[in-house]
Amino acid sequence: MMKILNIGSINKDFFYSVDNLVKPGETISSNKFDIKLGGKGLNQSVAISMAGNDVYHAGLINKNDLFIIDKLKKWNVNSENISLSETPTGHAIIQVDKNGENSIIINGGSNHRLDVNFINNTISKFNKDDYLLIQNEVNLVDKIIDIAYEKGLKIIFNPAPFNENIHNYNLNKVAILILNQTEGKSLSGENNPEKIIKSINEKLSNTEIILTLGKRGSIYSYKENTFSINAEKVNSIDSTGAGDTFIGYYIASIVKGMSIKDSLIRAGKAAAISTTNLGAAESIPKIN
Repeated sequence: MMKILNIGSINKDFFYSVDNLVKPGETISSNKFDIKLGGKGLNQSVAISMAGNDVYHAGLINKNDLFIIDKLKKWNVNSENISLSETPTGHAIIQVDKNGENSIIINGGSNHRLDVNFINNTISKFNKDDYLLIQNEVNLVDKIIDIAYEKGLKIIFNPAPFNENIHNYNLNKVAILILNQTEGKSLSGENNPEKIIKSINEKLSNTEIILTLGKRGSIYSYKENTFSINAEKVNSIDSTGAGDTFIGYYIASIVKGMSIKDSLIRAGKAAAISTTNLGAAESIPKIN
């Protein structure tokens, strides 16, 4: 079986449960406060592990946050490629309202301290046709894409959080692009899901596109093959990490040899279940 390497973010998440998301100029009290581990990278690694696959996580954390390594071991995430930094570990401030919707502020911290030597050293341990998963919460994403492509890794890119730098990445080197409607609009200039898919397909003709639509499911498109998958219906209380759960489960399922359609259904089911619990990594379910 091919290995899965995830060069991704690790955050300490500060959760505030509120009735409504705070508005500009407004001060509100939270109903509950909690600290959990997250970051798109870490969440996606945990999801891959929960889906039953081995995953190798690479990134940077502060030297005083070794509890994160211990936690990753409990999640069965390989942490041999995590290095220690003098810079504070990345963190996020997350508001979650009574409907389960969220608003997030991120400080990159050590996630933005990767260097080319670290990237080269990490990727050198993997082989052609192994999978590389990356998000946009670490620095030097363009370098990661270039180095991994030269090595022959299959690159899966989740362009989140979206910023203008992404327009300068060589996305033609990406095998699978997984993005939500907001990111799709930023990349394509279109708002309608079908138009987003069409626009990106025209630019990236050799890349598989998966557009996630939250409660409306997902759309898969590659060349002439385009189809939709409906979302599972659940009583959501917190959507944090749902997209990451979807991505991790999809990759794990594909690597296991499941069909694209079955992989999308399984990923959608896991993502839906994750919204029924508070938190990101801690809310990721283990399903068959």
